[in-house]
Amino acid sequence: MQKLLIKNMVCPRCIEAVRTTLIELNLDFLDIKLGEVWLKSKLQEAEQEELKAKLKALGFELLDDAKKQLIERIKNSLIKLIHHSDSELHINYSLFLSEEMDRDYRYLSSLFSAFTGMTIEKYIIQLKVEKIKEYVFYDELSISEIAYKMHYSSPAHLSRQFKQVCGLSPKEYKKQMANQRKSLDLI
Repeated sequence: MQKLLIKNMVCPRCIEAVRTTLIELNLDFLDIKLGEVWLKSKLQEAEQEELKAKLKALGFELLDDAKKQLIERIKNSLIKLIHHSDSELHINYSLFLSEEMDRDYRYLSSLFSAFTGMTIEKYIIQLKVEKIKEYVFYDELSISEIAYKMHYSSPAHLSRQFKQVCGLSPKEYKKQMANQRKSLDLI
């Protein structure tokens, strides 16, 4: 059995694209999740190179460096929590990541900053803003409801942070809709 970590797998369609690639290459797998694949057996070097090339053509990257793998696990855990969870985000992110990664948060934070050029906190804010854009776009919740769901202390706090990132308030964004949402793998 072999575990592979794959960069830029951020949504169910990504999982499906990787699944299709594995089937095309006749690679037996046990499970596919955001950012990771469990193969039934270890890849031969030629198989790994072919998989790397196919994944790269789809915009993914097979990670073989342990630190890069950890960064990708952090990103995928946060994406899953913020974008693919229906629960309200009343959570301590540093505690969540420490437990999820089984590492000290200070280490995770400095590693993340060194590799990505941004802090985990800024990354979380960008993910939250993209989720807020989704909520605003679909117009099903009020700003107050979104603020509660996204764990902001108030609608004003949400609006300030949204404006810092986007240059527009949520209401202005809703009116213009010119600023397209970002793909999560580009954050």
